[in-house]
Amino acid sequence: MADERLIVALDFHTADEVKNLVKTLGDSVNFYKVGMELFYSAGAGVVEWLKSQDKKIFLDLKLHDIPNTVAGGLCSLMNLGANILNVHAAGGFTMMKTAASALHKESELRGVECPKLIAITVLTSINQAEWCGALKISEQVVEFAKLAQAAGLDGVVSSPQEAKLIREACGKEFLIVTPGIRPAGAAINDQQRISTPRAALLNGATHLVIGRPIRSAENPREAALKILAEMEEVAPPLSKRGHAEPTVSA
Repeated sequence: MADERLIVALDFHTADEVKNLVKTLGDSVNFYKVGMELFYSAGAGVVEWLKSQDKKIFLDLKLHDIPNTVAGGLCSLMNLGANILNVHAAGGFTMMKTAASALHKESELRGVECPKLIAITVLTSINQAEWCGALKISEQVVEFAKLAQAAGLDGVVSSPQEAKLIREACGKEFLIVTPGIRPAGAAINDQQRISTPRAALLNGATHLVIGRPIRSAENPREAALKILAEMEEVAPPLSKRGHAEPTVSA
């Protein structure tokens, strides 16, 4: 069984590219991220195809608008059956609380399981030199995480460098989804606040979003398996543990 802590980013323009990678990775990966690049070009059909393949989906559209607009958008996206949806924490407490409340109410009305809702803190492409906030990035990330938790969200997206601080501030049940994961020797690309899979998990991350180190590898399946092996050295997959851990339901 695949390790649900690994989420592979499908940053493609076409459904054919998605299908090729998903089929190449096979049963080694069952959780995928669909972001703006793919969703805006291929549409909802790619999410529906992933669902037909029994894959789980993090629909990474980063909603950020006035509270009612974000709430309505999330309720519309619920139709697609994604396991994780997200908003920008910078939208504020009222926006996040309104969004979370609307999503839970809608799921109850429809009689379906509510997707997890998480908040973007500070993008991993931003470093301290270009950050213009009053607080240090690490401090702002923790403040955003506490605000999201108070608003009723299930977790946040942050760089792995802040994962330990978030875990200490928000407790063990809070989801911490970390992009900016780079295995040793991998190219950094446009990421700034990065970490290895091992370090991210040790710092408290619950899910690792990894794209280019797998997508661009000569053998993507082999690259994924190496990352999974590194992850298992830290802790076994959730499916192999004898006690409950924070996870995402299908």
